Amino acid sequence: MDLRKIKKLIDLLEESNLAELEIKEGEEVVRLSRVPKNAAPVAAAAPAAAPIAAVAVPAPAAAAPAAEAAVADALPTGHVVKAPMVGTFYASATPGTPAFVKVGQQVKAGETLGIIEAMKMFNQIEADVAGTVQAILVENGQPVEFDEPMFVIA
Repeated sequence: MDLRKIKKLIDLLEESNLAELEIKEGEEVVRLSRVPKNAAPVAAAAPAAAPIAAVAVPAPAAAAPAAEAAVADALPTGHVVKAPMVGTFYASATPGTPAFVKVGQQVKAGETLGIIEAMKMFNQIEADVAGTVQAILVENGQPVEFDEPMFVIA
């Protein structure tokens, strides 16, 4: 599917009251979804970090509950910002520029924490709570999976 068509679909989704849009063109499938701005995030459900996510890869199978518990125990206390999509994480807008955030930095809700590149589109990952960045769990250029912990904000 043409990138221009995907961008037009994103614009259409932003302008409408739709929460999800799925388009099938031959064997290609593009699913766009968003979390309403006024909806309260549900614990461990759909992440609210990015208002719109373009997804063309099926979500990976859920990990074993014991493995999830071990990861959760290893994280510092605070609000965990998880990856809203599969892609490549970038800590800054361009190579050679400072990272959007560093450990110990104060952030406001809506402030950009990083970028995930998915399908040649760059999606800003925004803080959904205000606080101090306690941990950055991903490295620049690292591939991330859906719902993977990326940041801890307290």
